Amino acid sequence: MNRNLITLLLLLIGATLSHAQTADEIIANYFENTGGLEKWKALQGVKMSAKVNQGGMEIPLEIIQLKDGRQMTSINFQGKDVKQGVYDGTTLWSTNFQTMKGEKSDAESTENFKLDIGDFPDPFLNYKARGYKVELLGKESVEGTETFKIKLTKKPIKVDGKQTDNIVYYYFDAENFVPIMMEQEVNSGPAKGMISQSTMSDYQEVSGLMMPFSMAQGYKGQGSQPITITKIELNPKVDATAFAMPVE
Repeated sequence: MNRNLITLLLLLIGATLSHAQTADEIIANYFENTGGLEKWKALQGVKMSAKVNQGGMEIPLEIIQLKDGRQMTSINFQGKDVKQGVYDGTTLWSTNFQTMKGEKSDAESTENFKLDIGDFPDPFLNYKARGYKVELLGKESVEGTETFKIKLTKKPIKVDGKQTDNIVYYYFDAENFVPIMMEQEVNSGPAKGMISQSTMSDYQEVSGLMMPFSMAQGYKGQGSQPITITKIELNPKVDATAFAMPVE
């Protein structure tokens, strides 16, 4: 082979390696491809209407997340609105399915929840300022799609009073730079030790931002529950009383 050709090939290989994607470049491409950093920073809230199929029965959901940390999931079950994971700015609570009464979460769960308040609308937004760290672990195939696997290390949480690592793994589509799956080890409860897995797909434009309209949640190797988003509203007006825990 001609020496000049060999030299050229080596230069090309070196150039390719030197331009390998970094975690920050992947994150920057993600925000750019989904509407732009400024639009994401300006987002004040999201309201999603969705539905899940449980045992052949279609159950409507409404999910609200606001920039100040307030959030809730409202499930329309047998004609009643059952609220789960509600945070009113101070108290984290949910409706007990058996008693249908509001119950406060324990102190540890509430404090762990508060650590994530600044994650809206995306934990990668200003992640360095929040003390988070990211690491690109390489490429990995997810159901036939080539992805970049990024490790996001957040602030430690407490589990049974002990400080525990809070790590989430994100898989970004290598072509479109959007996350299509995330995984995290469950640290407490009946599923402790299992890997929680969420998938995202069917990205559509909503007022200039690209958001997934198809999701699924479950545990790795255990199947998942599909969630179909029917409508997404940005910067919704929500009555503050909607987050208040019912008083007996």
